This record gives sequence, structure tokens and C-alpha cells, in this order.
Amino acid sequence: MPLEKFEHKDLLTETIDLIEKTKVQVVSQANSSLTVLFWHIGMRILTVNLQNERAEYGKQIVVTVSQELVKRFGKNYEEKNLRRMIQFAKQFPEIENVVTLSRHLSWSHFLTLIPLKEKSAR
Repeated sequence: MPLEKFEHKDLLTETIDLIEKTKVQVVSQANSSLTVLFWHIGMRILTVNLQNERAEYGKQIVVTVSQELVKRFGKNYEEKNLRRMIQFAKQFPEIENVVTLSRHLSWSHFLTLIPLKEKSAR
């Protein structure tokens, strides 16, 4: 076989490998970024609710914010999802831990961990 065939095949194989690895990295980075975003949203809503101690206000603000976010960004910001983000911020109050864990765990993993009451189980 001529040398060009080997070089072409090697080049193609290496290029495909680079593309595949980069795609995995991009997905991982996007998942990590979304997880951190969801934590920030949950913490922000939690902070606003704690500053205004009326329980009814807290319930209403989640509904109102959710409606506006859904109009602009879609179903990921429905009320039930915002409540999960709030639970997430409560269960994982340290952003440093969230950033570190989000490099290895997806939002789906965190959704599984959130209901666990014992910190050691999480």
C-alpha cells in the first residue's frame, strides 16, 4: 500500500478521535455549567425568601418567577424545577462543593441525591 494511504488513514483516525474527545468535554462542561447555574438560581430564590419571612410571599415569588422564566427560557424553569433548585441549594450550601462535584456528576445525579436526608448518604 502506498505511504499516502497510511498517512490519510492515520490522519482521519486521529482527527475523528480529537472530535469525539472534544464533544465529550463540551457536554461535560455544559452539564457542569448548568448544574452550577441551577444552584445559583436556587440559592438566590432561597435568599430572597429568607429575607422576606412571609411564607405566602415565598410561595408566590417562586410561581411568578417561574412563569416569567418559562416564557423566556422554556420548561426547565417550571415551578417544580425551581423548587428542586431551591432544595439543591439547601442540601448543598457550599458553592465550592457544588463546583467540584459538578465536574463529576450531572444534574440528574444531584436530583437523586437531593432527597437523601443524611449528609453521609449524599
